[in-house]
Amino acid sequence: MSKSNGRIWPYAIGASIVLVFGFCVATIVVTQQSPVEVSDTYMMGYHEADASANEIIEAQIAFDKKYKIEYQTEGLSLAHSEIKYKITDFDGNPVNNATIKIMVTRPNEHKHDQEVLSPSVENGVYTFAPITLAVEGRWDIMAKINIDDLQRFYNLKADTRAKEAFEY
Repeated sequence: MSKSNGRIWPYAIGASIVLVFGFCVATIVVTQQSPVEVSDTYMMGYHEADASANEIIEAQIAFDKKYKIEYQTEGLSLAHSEIKYKITDFDGNPVNNATIKIMVTRPNEHKHDQEVLSPSVENGVYTFAPITLAVEGRWDIMAKINIDDLQRFYNLKADTRAKEAFEY
């Protein structure tokens, strides 16, 4: 049996320090390439949404006290997706004077974003021109609705493989 003369420990400690330093650098590089704090849930940056969260919630509550929004699209498809919303007041009367801006986007991927403006309005139903979606799968449909001085964000998760859409 041979005895170790103790020369391996300095090399092992040095290699461990270099390895830990390498992992730290790799972590920084990876996190810089995919920023965590990017969000467009309210069609604004993360910091702006965070700073005005209370105002957004209060505006939604005030809007919901006067108006009702219904998503009436019959499902998304790749070739011909026509997005429709119906807005009424609580007496059931159609609202035809809303301004609606829609952003259709893939979650965490902005290269396929589509902004949809200028809907046709008939009896409270806002119909947007048909859009073409780039890929199958899940899409977020974010709407910013203004009526007079009231504003509401109405965000949905939809999928080209299913008819349902869910508010988030």
